[in-house]
Amino acid sequence: MIRRLSLSVLATALPLLAGVASVVAPTATPAGAASGSPAYWLVASDGGVFAFGGAPYYGSTGGMALNKPVAGMATTPNGAGYWLVASDGGIFSYGNAQFYGSTGGMHLNKPVVGMAATPDGGGYWLVASDGGIFSYGDAHFYGSTGGMHLNQPVVGMAATPDGGGYWLVASDGGIFSYGDAHFYGSTGSMALNKPIVAMLPGPGGDGYFLVASDGGVFSYGSAPFYGSLGGQALKHPVVAAVSTPTGNGYWFTDSAGLVSNFGAASYYGSAPPNLFRPIVGMADAPGNGSFVGAPYPSGAYGYDISGYQCNGLPSGAHEIGIVQVDGASSSSTNPCLQQEIAWAGGGLNLYTFLTYTTSASPEPGCLVNGSYDQACNAGYLAGIHAFQDAQAAGANTSVAWWLDVEVGFWSSSTTENSLFVQGALNALHLTEGIADVGIYASPGNWNSIVGDYQPDVPYWMADYLASPSGPGTCTAYAGWAAQEQLPTGPLLIVQYNSATYDEDYAC
Repeated sequence: MIRRLSLSVLATALPLLAGVASVVAPTATPAGAASGSPAYWLVASDGGVFAFGGAPYYGSTGGMALNKPVAGMATTPNGAGYWLVASDGGIFSYGNAQFYGSTGGMHLNKPVVGMAATPDGGGYWLVASDGGIFSYGDAHFYGSTGGMHLNQPVVGMAATPDGGGYWLVASDGGIFSYGDAHFYGSTGSMALNKPIVAMLPGPGGDGYFLVASDGGVFSYGSAPFYGSLGGQALKHPVVAAVSTPTGNGYWFTDSAGLVSNFGAASYYGSAPPNLFRPIVGMADAPGNGSFVGAPYPSGAYGYDISGYQCNGLPSGAHEIGIVQVDGASSSSTNPCLQQEIAWAGGGLNLYTFLTYTTSASPEPGCLVNGSYDQACNAGYLAGIHAFQDAQAAGANTSVAWWLDVEVGFWSSSTTENSLFVQGALNALHLTEGIADVGIYASPGNWNSIVGDYQPDVPYWMADYLASPSGPGTCTAYAGWAAQEQLPTGPLLIVQYNSATYDEDYAC
């Protein structure tokens, strides 16, 4: 549970947390006004576009009646526009993306499954599931598998950096290279757990990544491996992936818009719950690094409550209502959970208090150096247990979830503690499909518990002044991130101490 800190630890105390994604399209920036923070777009099968990390929004087909569903997207070189492609090859262009032609009026042997833009944005290629290639603008035709018998259908393509060639990838990981695209290897002869759904060019075009629907990654040539979701229990399959412009990281999205990040690719949020249509594609974008999906509007006030408030809930007006689910890992459910959920109303967020335990039961994502780590196993089970407790109490479990990490309840091994926390994060984010799960912990204690572990999640800090001083408080305390090895996501909430309750301010 969230516990009060004595004044003696204020100088080193600061808790952390996460927010739920609720995407609102930002105002479009002028064409060519790209900034320096790599961000991303998601696109749904109805052509709805979701922008993250300050990525500009240029339009979508979300409100249109389409002949065929959207199958993917591609961006212009400076990120000041994008194309959407439908399975009939229909093209929808936005921002500075120009229309060069489409197969929308043609009879296709097989549906279009993807597209790639030329380096100067003066054209694009469309690829069908039989490997047929349609080139427009300054995109040259270098060859295709359109007349070949394929073992498995083509699912995507990628262009070389100079536009002098391209690769096609089939669902079995078979690679077909054309023009100046070199063959570096494939999974075509391997038995895969799940089919390949996407490919990404490696840095400089001297290699590529293949991504499977279970989040497994296969890297070839110069493409470095930054991590994968292989071995995790995913609620929804991975459907698309994109690398950063420099190739130093990549993002995955599943069909529900749940984003996972690796390497230097930062996490800026996931699609909101209950989408009208599934996510089918993603693309990199220029951004400003802003997080999408803070659980409360900036300047909102409210409370975080636990079993301590069973006999007296805050009576003041509040927008923030953060409620404890479990008082210890995999046990001790808050006896007033249902009552406090009703009190929180539409401002509900949930947290669970983590306490270190171990478990011999092998759990998804906990295979470490060839054996299942017992701390990770227990952390995973703690996350699942908390989710099930909240579900049993009738809570809206798709809201933001926060993991409370405090001193006095942990192993002497910081490595084991970090694996425990990571197991809980994986359980809630990947298995239960919670858009954003973050950390509550004080910066003065965080590293003593988990060492140099820095998950890329938002955080909530404890201020414990008499009252917050507005946005300036958030700016000042964000400086803790430069002093401590904290979770690398944004500061979303400041917690402070009133006479009776823990109160909170949204940054």
